[in-house]
Amino acid sequence: MSLEPRAPQVGEVVQEAAPARPRRYRWYHKLTALLFIIFCLELGLFLLIFPWSDWWKSNFFASYIPEWHRYWDSAYLRGAVSGLGVVNLYISLAEIFRLRRFSRN
Repeated sequence: MSLEPRAPQVGEVVQEAAPARPRRYRWYHKLTALLFIIFCLELGLFLLIFPWSDWWKSNFFASYIPEWHRYWDSAYLRGAVSGLGVVNLYISLAEIFRLRRFSRN
């Protein structure tokens, strides 16, 4: 059996693939995308700003185990949490630019 495409034989009916129809987006697709953008934007801003505020030190997790306070107060941990915020902001901005997919319908 060959992997080469086979030429049609004489008298053989060749069926061509039907062109793909564009996807129809409903209102709930658009609403879900908008809510996802708002969620990622708010979460990203919160994770970017909160570790550097005064409330970061006075929460339940910081006072639960006092030995971990030096890790909790570390600039590396705060930077890692802020980095997650930047990732969420990037996702929200990428989704904003992907909203063009809804403009076709």
